[in-house]
Amino acid sequence: MRYLVTGASGFVGSNLVPMMRVRGLDVATPPSREFSLLKQLDVWRLLNQYDPDVVVHLAGLVGGILANKTRPAEFFYQNLLMNTVLMHESWRRGVKKYVTLIGGCSYPARAISPIEESALLKGYPQVESAPYSLAKAMGVVQAQAYRAQYGFNAVVLVPGNLYGPHDNFDLDTGHVIPALIRKTRDAKREGKALVCWGSGAPERDFIYVEDACEAVLHAVLHYDEPEIINISSGVSTSIRSLVSEIAQLLDFDGSVEWDPSKPDGQRVKVFAVSRMVERLG
Repeated sequence: MRYLVTGASGFVGSNLVPMMRVRGLDVATPPSREFSLLKQLDVWRLLNQYDPDVVVHLAGLVGGILANKTRPAEFFYQNLLMNTVLMHESWRRGVKKYVTLIGGCSYPARAISPIEESALLKGYPQVESAPYSLAKAMGVVQAQAYRAQYGFNAVVLVPGNLYGPHDNFDLDTGHVIPALIRKTRDAKREGKALVCWGSGAPERDFIYVEDACEAVLHAVLHYDEPEIINISSGVSTSIRSLVSEIAQLLDFDGSVEWDPSKPDGQRVKVFAVSRMVERLG
């Protein structure tokens, strides 16, 4: 079996691909500079050149709240087009299995925690990242449609808030944990207060990226069902307690200030993980 992984140099890919190779899997990681996933002809060339049995689609335009608010059209268009074209051409090529990820932000903003997989598309996502979130959610619709009409084995997984090695520490595009680490380090170096967004009250469900990748790899190798699966810890952590822990780990003893003009986002977002336990062990 040959496995083709898009986005192999990204956050998840750079953790998942080494795990796959350690297990002796034949993994191809095509360079993005040679194939644009926004161009159908390039996707066709990619699949013809590498001839994979399994496609693991991890590539995408990703970023934090600020990036989503300033570039919503790009986040919608690029993610929708990449997902749609690659899945369609994988089916046309005769790929045996297709696995991709969407974010937990695709769930409705008012979904009640712990969020069950059945909540998807039963409400509008958090408005700050809705264009991205809905573009990714369409991957679930497409996967189920192609399975229903063509019998195509397309699987979609939903990781929680990932953090860990190879994360993105850019303040404009990074997610909450790497952004807070960066801001705390900078505040310590500059002798300034640590200014954090919102109130610190929101609660999130964080999962270490290597743990998530173990579950993703298990699904790549063993899971062939149509139902999406949350991959997370199921544990609630407040942003305020997260800031306190990061400050302690980095020996930051300066003041912490909260900026209420910045959005908190959803008050509580924790994922139900019973399906992960039952289906992936």
